[in-house]
Amino acid sequence: MSDPQWVEVVRQSAHEVLVWIGFGTIVGLSAKAIMPGRDPGGALATLLMGVTGTIIGCGSIMFFLPSRHVTPVSLEGFAAATAGAFILLAFYRLFAGSLLPGIQVEDAWLHRRRTNKSHRQVIRELV
Repeated sequence: MSDPQWVEVVRQSAHEVLVWIGFGTIVGLSAKAIMPGRDPGGALATLLMGVTGTIIGCGSIMFFLPSRHVTPVSLEGFAAATAGAFILLAFYRLFAGSLLPGIQVEDAWLHRRRTNKSHRQVIRELV
């Protein structure tokens, strides 16, 4: 590769990374805004949830509807990405025990993991 081609590849790659970071943040924030309640994580967790939700949402549409090509940075891509991030947040809250009000905090699997107990202590308590 000659030097001008290398510079163009680096420039396009940096542009794609910045677009995914911006889009993932917007998607993560919109998913957190839709789901009521206290939200876990900070800025990095929101970004990762948005990017992962984009992959899950757009990938699901392209898996179930192979004739459709969904680009993440579009209106239908944004809706699919927000739905994917919403599903991720719902699963997190389900495992953390804050989604279903009937679950006691002590019974939640993720809550036990957050209390700094070793694996053996958690297994002993379950058995």
